[in-house]
Amino acid sequence: MPNETTSGEPLRIEVQARKYDGRVHRRWPATVVSQAGTLLVLDAAFAEEIRHPLLGTILPGTLSTEYYWTDRWYNVFRFCEPTGALRNYYCNVNTPAIFDGHTLSFTDLDIDVLIAPDFSFRVLDEEEFQVNSQRYGYPPELARRAHSALDELIALIESRQFPFTEIEQANRRLQ
Repeated sequence: MPNETTSGEPLRIEVQARKYDGRVHRRWPATVVSQAGTLLVLDAAFAEEIRHPLLGTILPGTLSTEYYWTDRWYNVFRFCEPTGALRNYYCNVNTPAIFDGHTLSFTDLDIDVLIAPDFSFRVLDEEEFQVNSQRYGYPPELARRAHSALDELIALIESRQFPFTEIEQANRRLQ
């Protein structure tokens, strides 16, 4: 699928994070930066201030580079301040992304990983995964895949593999 419209403008799409019952939990506009194989890279920007209990205050203009795979059970967001400085990474464990050329959607499975620029990280919302596993009746195979995805994410972080290689590059630029 192309990254641009027929007029040469960047392709604008909607991202939809869904819950297991299919309802849209969050949605936002994004621009397709690149698409290679199963990887789609999007850019988005926060339009309004958000106060998050773990992320703090996210200012309007905060930039988000988003990495989605159609064959992996997670996605990765790289957040940069409006100045361009790296803020952190945020990863969602979810079903593989589905992209139809207009909308990218995924089912959020609750488990998240927050990564600081120094590579320290915290696994978040495992209890929410357990609650929703009961509420929605997650099949055992889905739970197995979610935990396997978490293990894969942690291995990528610890070994500084893509897309986390960009943390070191950003840190070098700031020194």
